[in-house]
Amino acid sequence: MTANGPPVVGAILAIDLGKYKSVACEYRGASDGVRFHTVRTRREELCQLIERLRPGVVVIEACAMAGWVHDLCGERGVCCRVANTASEAWKFRHSKRKTDRDDARRLADLTALGQLPTVAIPAKAVRERRALIAVRQTLVGRRTTVRNRIRGILLGQGLPVPVGHRAWTELGRAGLAQLGRPLAACSAEDLWRGLLDLALTELGQVEALVAATEAKLNAQGRDDAATRLLQTVPGVGPRTAEAIVAHLDDPHRFRTGKQVSAYAGLVPRQYQSGESDRRGRITKRGSVVLRSLLVECAWALVRYNAWGRATYRHLTRGGPARRKVAIVALARRLLVRCWAMLRDGTAWRVGPAAAVH
Repeated sequence: MTANGPPVVGAILAIDLGKYKSVACEYRGASDGVRFHTVRTRREELCQLIERLRPGVVVIEACAMAGWVHDLCGERGVCCRVANTASEAWKFRHSKRKTDRDDARRLADLTALGQLPTVAIPAKAVRERRALIAVRQTLVGRRTTVRNRIRGILLGQGLPVPVGHRAWTELGRAGLAQLGRPLAACSAEDLWRGLLDLALTELGQVEALVAATEAKLNAQGRDDAATRLLQTVPGVGPRTAEAIVAHLDDPHRFRTGKQVSAYAGLVPRQYQSGESDRRGRITKRGSVVLRSLLVECAWALVRYNAWGRATYRHLTRGGPARRKVAIVALARRLLVRCWAMLRDGTAWRVGPAAAVH
């Protein structure tokens, strides 16, 4: 979701943030020209620069450092705008040169013209919750990788491969551990036993990390009314509910369901030229974590939610084709319904909702 923001009063300080150093463009109007400043990307140096120049607005790009810089400006009463670098206005398709100064100057120019596409920066607590959700997803991916490695080791020895969730319980892992052996005690022909022992050790560590992150997320979810509200949807569990709440943040910042779908990257790309107007694959903009959890949840809806099952059958037209397309479309419709629930503060109810469309 983007906006250009109100007119700027006072100087513009556009900062191209770098990992180690940042370049700032001080813009005080076309007649006064611009001045550039190079500082190290540290809180104290950026703070000194802002205090010395006292700009009307600070402009930065959306990046990993945008959150704390935005907070730093807010603490000093300076307006901070964060540029949406995924916007078409920020593309350097035909530029013959691209430097840190060019980036900073472009930020300043777009702000002065009132054409800077911006993104909203959520509160620090929301950003931290999003980060925890993303870490949990990464750990789950690692767990799957280690399990597949264990299967591969056993498959290479002609041994039975673990199947089903019971194979990964504490009892199931104990059975697998009997095949393993410390790597130092393995002979040249039994190194697979040492590799199995290493994989099982790693799996235990990853399982403990997943449990720790989920325990914290569960505690936050119990204290959050919005997360509990979304769990009234049959098939929506705590992981999907918390991700939707954390990424949508304030539901009132979206005006329509189309904006919500575009925010999550669940709308198709559009190719239009003359008489031709076709739709392609989804844009995949926004959070990968949110999108993947919604797609996983859509499969659960087909099984546990009557509305989801009926919608899926309608989208697949009763046949086996278009299954993946239908699931993505169901994920989009689920997100829009959840947004409407958060916006209106109403629990799940079966039936069409006119406000969603």
